[in-house]
Amino acid sequence: MHGASPPSSWFLAQRARLADAARLGPVLDLACGRGRHALAAAEIGAATFAIDRDAQALRALQAEADSRGLPLQALRADLETPFGIPVRAQSCGVILVFRFLFRALAPAIVEALAPGGLLLYETFTIAQRALGTGPRRADYLLEPGELAALFSGLELIEYAEGRSDGDAPECLARLAARRA
Repeated sequence: MHGASPPSSWFLAQRARLADAARLGPVLDLACGRGRHALAAAEIGAATFAIDRDAQALRALQAEADSRGLPLQALRADLETPFGIPVRAQSCGVILVFRFLFRALAPAIVEALAPGGLLLYETFTIAQRALGTGPRRADYLLEPGELAALFSGLELIEYAEGRSDGDAPECLARLAARRA
């Protein structure tokens, strides 16, 4: 890989659900950064679109995917605008959101999911501040229960909030939900 970290444990735990839902339409990785989750989705054969505003990271991601023959297309877009997500309504089998929070995008995420489509979301909670790492601004940190509330219109499959221990402890909210 081109220096990207391995996929998160949440992604790995949901891999079977992801593979199943990817039959409904492509995987869309929002604010993909260096593409660790987009590459992992493409590695299981899922047609994958990776969106970010960082052109340099997207070029490196596309080059990596191309060199490995993966079904991945990197697209540049700023998701923190009123324009939403540049995909057709109900077209995505899976939407991935990791370490990104722009609350105003929640309705567009739901709208982009195909019926039966899967949303996998993981990002920081307000408790992350106490660890002294990660985002500090409230705009980028979830309140307790907020992630589930943002996507209350979806069928909740699995939800967890709390501190993950390891080399770098983090306070995260994790959601797996399906569009009816």
